[in-house]
Amino acid sequence: MNTTKVTLKEKVGYGLGDAASSMFWKLFGMYLLFFYTDIFGLEAGIVGTMFLVTRVWDSLFDPIVGVLGDRTETKWGKFRPYLLWVAVPFGILGVLTFTTPDFGATGKIIYAYVTYSLMMMIYSLINVPYASLLGVMSSNPKERTALSSYRMIFAFLGSILALVLIEPLVKFFGNEGKNLQFGWSMSAIVFAIIAVTFFLCTFSWTKERIRPIKETKNPLKDDVKDLFKNKPWWILLGAGIAALIFNSIRDGAAVYYFKYYAVAPDTFDLGFIGSALSLTTIYLVLGQAANILGILFVTPVSNKIGKKKTYLFAMVFATVFSVAFYFVDKSNIAMMLILQVLISACAGSIFPLLWSMYADIADYSEWKTGRRATGLIFSSSSMSQKFGWSIGGALTGWLLAFFGFQANVAQTAEAQEGIRLMLSFLPAIGTLLSVIFIYFYPLTEKKLSEITTELNTKRG
Repeated sequence: MNTTKVTLKEKVGYGLGDAASSMFWKLFGMYLLFFYTDIFGLEAGIVGTMFLVTRVWDSLFDPIVGVLGDRTETKWGKFRPYLLWVAVPFGILGVLTFTTPDFGATGKIIYAYVTYSLMMMIYSLINVPYASLLGVMSSNPKERTALSSYRMIFAFLGSILALVLIEPLVKFFGNEGKNLQFGWSMSAIVFAIIAVTFFLCTFSWTKERIRPIKETKNPLKDDVKDLFKNKPWWILLGAGIAALIFNSIRDGAAVYYFKYYAVAPDTFDLGFIGSALSLTTIYLVLGQAANILGILFVTPVSNKIGKKKTYLFAMVFATVFSVAFYFVDKSNIAMMLILQVLISACAGSIFPLLWSMYADIADYSEWKTGRRATGLIFSSSSMSQKFGWSIGGALTGWLLAFFGFQANVAQTAEAQEGIRLMLSFLPAIGTLLSVIFIYFYPLTEKKLSEITTELNTKRG
């Protein structure tokens, strides 16, 4: 086994891959529901159902991609080639998703279903191999946590870039709001070009080092059987789904919260950059910056007290702060932003832990069975991410419809109350579920050290 240390250039290159994905992921999570209801003209309930249908299928598609990755053999490795092959289709579908053809009501629904479904499948084809790459770049658990931290820092930097630029770009290309549909489509082109460039950098700058103990092709049924018997995998799957439900509801409801509930100026003049940003943008960007802050602390904290305890404490605090958000007055903008920072710092810290723990589970599976299925295991992490996002996104649309939301009109008291709950108590249910799942996670640092030592001996 090649034990060459992962270089800084590789870590940056690996991080750029998630920066590319996260720009569109954040646009989908925070603006796509709003785009479909307020720009494209679809009803919230219809969009919620579409999110559930398309994302559940896409979640089930992830393991298929993982199996393909495990069985891919090229001169570039198993997972890196997908970054080269799928980058351009990813950019094209990203643009089509934010394009609004002049169809009737039924035609719009069909177009949204088709383009969004294809986009999510393309997302799987590039993101599952990208995530799996973490499992074959290094066998050192702490190095993996560092790599995962680089990944998440760049992911949130990509998110910040998208959130800072999206409204100014839409305004610029949309002729100061006169043609918002064209503005959204052109803005998507800008992000597509950046994303394709970042993916190609990841392909060029990273290396695959780890080879399995056995190079023989495992029957798929054996890999799936091993996965279903993997207790840590089931636990982490549940924890990841619950955490994404929490994030998805909060992210999806934020735009509505500031447009229809909070009392504040439409924009804030930021003289030092010669621009004005909406409160929604400031709120979302602060959240991404706080995510990065959480990531910066997670490696030293988890190295000291362990990944499991770090995850548990972060989710407990996220629950408390989310509940507190309900009691903030609609005009108390400062407290909204403070709580957003606290919640986001807690939420951001868990994601590098999740990805690192999936790499540990891949080692655990190989140690226990003698067979390695990195792609299949990492595809499950992507599956949990999308499945939680699916449930959260669908719930956001359904809840808006349930509370009587109507786009581009003054909201009723019931609708406003529902939007408040979607930023506080309702997402807190997700964090509580995540705490319960992770409480039963069995892979301690001592156990992982024993597994790593034994695997390195067998590989060597």
